[in-house]
Amino acid sequence: MNLTISTIALLVVATLPLSCARRETAEQQGNTASSARVRTLDQSNFDAEVQNGVVLVDFWATWCGPCKMQAPIVEKVAGEVEGKASVAKLDVDAAPKIAQRFDIRAIPTLIVFKNGKVAKRFVGLTKANTLVSAINSAQ
Repeated sequence: MNLTISTIALLVVATLPLSCARRETAEQQGNTASSARVRTLDQSNFDAEVQNGVVLVDFWATWCGPCKMQAPIVEKVAGEVEGKASVAKLDVDAAPKIAQRFDIRAIPTLIVFKNGKVAKRFVGLTKANTLVSAINSAQ
């Protein structure tokens, strides 16, 4: 009987890393895919996208745990400011020159741009109401 319980316990423990790995991959895929409300920026389109109006940019990376937690918050903010401001994200690993230009030293970093200039900057996990207030102030 003990052998059977040990065998079952071993199987359960052995499959845990696989299920966690699958869940992490799904989160990463959700984080990299841009929604209809949150645009994906890169080296080629960054300057044009932040040049006009108010734009919130989430500087993030696929391997960053707090960035994964920030992603649904950014999505919520995009829904709340729709029509007033744009919301976008930039993978710092895919666009290191832009990250360097804005002195991104920790992620997530969220920057509110107004007509291409930095209006407000947040480092670390930031609440939706804080971001919406900053966007409204930049209007």
